[in-house]
Amino acid sequence: MNIKECAAAIRPPCGESEQAARRRFSDIAIPLGSLGLLEDAVVRLAGMQRTARPKLAKRAAVVFCADNGVVAQGVTQCGQEITALVTENLSKGSTSVCCMARRAGLDVVPVDIGVAQPVSGAKIRQRCVRRGTADMTKGPAMTRDECVRAVETGIAVADELAGEGYALFAAGEMGIGNTTTSAAIAAVLTGAPASEITGRGAGLSTEGLKKKISAIETAIALNRPDAADPLDVLHKVGGLDIAGLAGLYLGAAAHGLPTVLDGLISCVAALIAVRLCPAVKAYLIASHVSAEPAGRRVLEELGLSPLICAGMRLGEGTGAVAGVALIDLALAAYDNMPSFAEIGMQAYQPLT
Repeated sequence: MNIKECAAAIRPPCGESEQAARRRFSDIAIPLGSLGLLEDAVVRLAGMQRTARPKLAKRAAVVFCADNGVVAQGVTQCGQEITALVTENLSKGSTSVCCMARRAGLDVVPVDIGVAQPVSGAKIRQRCVRRGTADMTKGPAMTRDECVRAVETGIAVADELAGEGYALFAAGEMGIGNTTTSAAIAAVLTGAPASEITGRGAGLSTEGLKKKISAIETAIALNRPDAADPLDVLHKVGGLDIAGLAGLYLGAAAHGLPTVLDGLISCVAALIAVRLCPAVKAYLIASHVSAEPAGRRVLEELGLSPLICAGMRLGEGTGAVAGVALIDLALAAYDNMPSFAEIGMQAYQPLT
């Protein structure tokens, strides 16, 4: 599916199923609303899955991997070669998200959508659009056509995984320099100054942070991305990993499948997807608020409340996997708790 076809295929969640899930929560023997945002997540899952008894069966952490030419401006602590190294380690099951996903019952699916050098590994889905983006301080990060192809690659990955029986996605990414591209997109789409929403990423020094802010300001001034056109912003100051994630959200929503967002990069991709098609938002769940300065601002733009506030900033989809684990725990209570009637207790009543 192309972007337009995918957007047209997205249906609103089922309101009746959501209402049935809320009734179930009011019947089980816990105080009303006592699971807070976890309760809301289960209710939303019910609407997405169109059943009062949602299940998290087969699920995947989908990690889009790509390099960013802006690293030439000294905006990172390590070199571009780390993207390829971690991508191959994702295939081997030896990264942080792999360890967490095994415990939480998710498969890890790495996707090479734009790593600067060829990578190998049995589990890597080879979907490279181009070998890394250009330096956005010198011109657009990629062409508009490449940007569209990257988004549609994400849609195709969602199609493939839905066909393989996956019912939920945790969003992940790997790409040295992608907190720079994410901050640039966030600055354009929210109207916030780069100096206010740019963070240290994976441990930049104060001098490195200054270079990062300067690179973002230069890229925006040079490329003049149009905030009213998400694809214009994405191709001029974005990254292939962000484009792939945006496509994943579109494709998942077209299949009626939820995606649990990770941190800043993942949420910026969500903002792109929602600006392309507002109906996508109904299928997104925020796992946590990133420690990066733009993290909370982007979630506010999306109108999503995070399940976790733990100062996380690792990436790879680690926060999303933690969010899935929390939803699993909420479902354990939802599915197995007895009702007030079954234990002979008077039900709680809403307070006025």
